Amino acid sequence: MTSLIAKKSDCVVHCSRLAEYRTPFGAQKTGGYVDLYIDVTVPVDQIVLCYAYGLYGLSYNELRMKKYETVPDRWHCRLRMPSEPGLLFYWFCLRSKPEDIEQIVDPEYHELLYRKYDENRTYLYYVACWEGDDGKGKFAFSAPRVGVEEEKYPHAFQITVYEDGFVTPDWMKGAVMYQIFPDRFFRGSDYSFASMEETGKSRPERIFHEDWNEDVDIDGKPETGYLACDFYGGTLKGIAEKADYLKSLNIDVLYLNPICEARSNHRYDTADYLNVDPILGGKDGYKAFSSVMKEKNIRYILDGVFSHTGADSRYFNKYGRFDAPGAYSAFAEGKDSDYASWYSFHRNENGDVAYDSWWGFPELPNTKEDDLSYREYILGPNGVVASWIRGGASGVRLDVSDELPDSFLREMRSTVKNASNGDALVLGEVWEEVTTKISYGSYRDFAFGRTHDTVMGYPFREALISFLKGDTSARTWSLTMEKYRENLPDQMFYCMMNLISSHDVPRAITMLAGAPDPGNREAQKELHLTKNMRSRGAALMKMAFALQMTYPGCPCTYYGDEIGMDGYRDPFNRRTYPWEKESSWQKDMLSVFRNLSALRSKYSVLRCGEMKILYADGDDLIFERTLDEQGRDHFGKVCDGPKKVLCIMNRSDKMKTMLHLKDLSEIAEIEHIPEIFTGDGETGCKVIGPEQNEETVEIHPLSAVICILP
Repeated sequence: MTSLIAKKSDCVVHCSRLAEYRTPFGAQKTGGYVDLYIDVTVPVDQIVLCYAYGLYGLSYNELRMKKYETVPDRWHCRLRMPSEPGLLFYWFCLRSKPEDIEQIVDPEYHELLYRKYDENRTYLYYVACWEGDDGKGKFAFSAPRVGVEEEKYPHAFQITVYEDGFVTPDWMKGAVMYQIFPDRFFRGSDYSFASMEETGKSRPERIFHEDWNEDVDIDGKPETGYLACDFYGGTLKGIAEKADYLKSLNIDVLYLNPICEARSNHRYDTADYLNVDPILGGKDGYKAFSSVMKEKNIRYILDGVFSHTGADSRYFNKYGRFDAPGAYSAFAEGKDSDYASWYSFHRNENGDVAYDSWWGFPELPNTKEDDLSYREYILGPNGVVASWIRGGASGVRLDVSDELPDSFLREMRSTVKNASNGDALVLGEVWEEVTTKISYGSYRDFAFGRTHDTVMGYPFREALISFLKGDTSARTWSLTMEKYRENLPDQMFYCMMNLISSHDVPRAITMLAGAPDPGNREAQKELHLTKNMRSRGAALMKMAFALQMTYPGCPCTYYGDEIGMDGYRDPFNRRTYPWEKESSWQKDMLSVFRNLSALRSKYSVLRCGEMKILYADGDDLIFERTLDEQGRDHFGKVCDGPKKVLCIMNRSDKMKTMLHLKDLSEIAEIEHIPEIFTGDGETGCKVIGPEQNEETVEIHPLSAVICILP
């Protein structure tokens, strides 16, 4: 907008990510101070800082800025952050005589200016621009709209204000994560098909695959239709038996999809929160798994589903498969049940029993999270969550946490921290930008130190895949990720679960190189990667691994991504891991993944070092991770090893990038040389150690190079 309406586009400048215009950087603690500066090189009477702050309601205020004596044309003000966590939006208003403002704006737009005739003043606003380098703003004719119900345009600058004392577990910062869908990972040495079938006696809708490599079911049984009730027999003991494999991937933390007893294979329809599903090995299998993970120094996080249960559960018990009456029969037949108050029932116009359910799915009745007996069961001192943590889990991943009340989430955090002496993690499933997430008519208390430690990084995934596919440029990726870095509390930023696949989205290699989603399961089942798709997809996946492992946060790999397993959405993204059937190209991918994931444990700078983007344009992306001169990371911890790592990415498939370094630390020149990606023999990623001291680095098409500098 600046270039369209302004004759002098740089006569007013505020860059929210530069220290000369805003300090300290980024999100701030409650009660802290922020200095704001704006340069104005044209005559104006007043510069007014306009700001609105709060969470469940916003308070609008104005503050006149003063001229900063030591820098010409600079205006300044200092703001004390609110005492309660929330959002603070701000923008600037230039107020002056009409002729002063009109000299800034092209004449054809003068009629759009806001004029206050009784004061003989004209207003012009300076607002946030998401396309601006370093957070540089732009002009606007109207003030930003930041209310919950308002269209968020023009944009406001943002300061996230979080709870003073908010800390996240140190073990999670920069950890390497691995997600497992338990039924599809490994059966274990004690697997028995007969034993697996035995678990289906009480649930006749289940389907059992004797062949581990058979494709997933998409039809279900004729009498039921598809219910996601086909099983392969993967167990917790099976995961434990693959502990050495996990260690070879340099995994620090496992995230397990639900393991509680349930009817379906995904187990988001909990039947019993306090019982491990027998088909996974039951409580004995869980104890064995937990023991091995502790021995191997691999932490694990359990998936908690608390916005709903299964209809086939001891709590709801719609089908009478559990001994005691559940809430369904309590309402329908007047029986006594300890769980009667957990659900909302009514009778429809035909007199039939009806109830609230998750997104209208009758097999997933919604719970009333504000019911105190439900809260006691889940969050009490001896409740479900506390028992999971005391039983060995290092945290809880909250399914659809944006559908849980903020008060429930705050109590969840208290429970998790009390049960672990502050050591365990609360990880939320939030798909959007977490600081400004809106649901149920309000900004949500998700990123302010009172609920989650961190959330799943779906925005990271979206930005990365979009860049690697060529849909967006490196600059767009840079602007997107810098916005998140600016808005997130640093305690959360360095714990972000940076995923590229999960059980809820198509496999990354399919997104990067596969055919467009045909939209129906029958067609999805038949589509696989061609040879050319595999070649390109493998190269792009290696680039994705390189960026994951060098960017701040926790790189998370969905089981099988390390060997390029493909597949569209559920259920094709949940196929079985092909043990001992990996092809040569998959083994090559696995080798590259191992080398890249090892960098996190080898070089401390990659865990909590500072982050700076050096170059981002077109197909080229270069960023660095650094320690200070004393070897301290972002949190002041003294670290061993090199103080700088460069990540250099070339997304082009037609040009080789030549990076010339000055003094082995600064970029002197970037040039491009024609070279076509052939798909034959490219490694996709190369690591250059400090002993090589190369002044010129070649980055071949669809490749990444990581330089470890002294």
